[in-house]
Amino acid sequence: MAMLEQTNVSERCACLLVDISRTVLHYMPKVRLENERLQGRMVELASERRRFGYRRIHALLRREGVEANHKRIFRLYQAAGLAVKRRRRRGGVAVERERLALPSQPNEVWSMDFICDALANGRRIKVLTIVDDFTKESIDLVAEHGISGQYVVRVLERAARFVGCPWPFAPIRDRSSPARHWISGLIRMASSSN
Repeated sequence: MAMLEQTNVSERCACLLVDISRTVLHYMPKVRLENERLQGRMVELASERRRFGYRRIHALLRREGVEANHKRIFRLYQAAGLAVKRRRRRGGVAVERERLALPSQPNEVWSMDFICDALANGRRIKVLTIVDDFTKESIDLVAEHGISGQYVVRVLERAARFVGCPWPFAPIRDRSSPARHWISGLIRMASSSN
């Protein structure tokens, strides 16, 4: 259109020169407008639910009554830059693990694990569970908002006094992977009790 104004050539003559229909010049596809509306709604849904991919957004749109092909939804999803970042998996252990020996009597081996959950108000809560592997009895169960390494040591000392475990010598299996944050406290406690 700007070229028509600069050259003072009529629209009809310009279309004849380039050999296109005049209706093509003014044509606005309805699909493009519908795609923009649909893409806007997809962006709204994706901002409400950040971990939803295009399939789940497609399901939400279908519930709202939008009839659109999943391939079209995927294309619009990619064009809007809404792709959910994939979570990186941690690498496995390079060495082969030894099989755990089964205990032959009570208080021979304890296992402990952390369980994390959230309360209704959104605050995180951690539960430390200590179980005797032979009897499958729960030795201690502690729920707190934050559990430090020193607190784990105090709980283990209390459990050892209550149950009567010959503890610095009895092995404790940790079922949670990042156990390094309290191991130093366990070593200090074992060395101070000898």
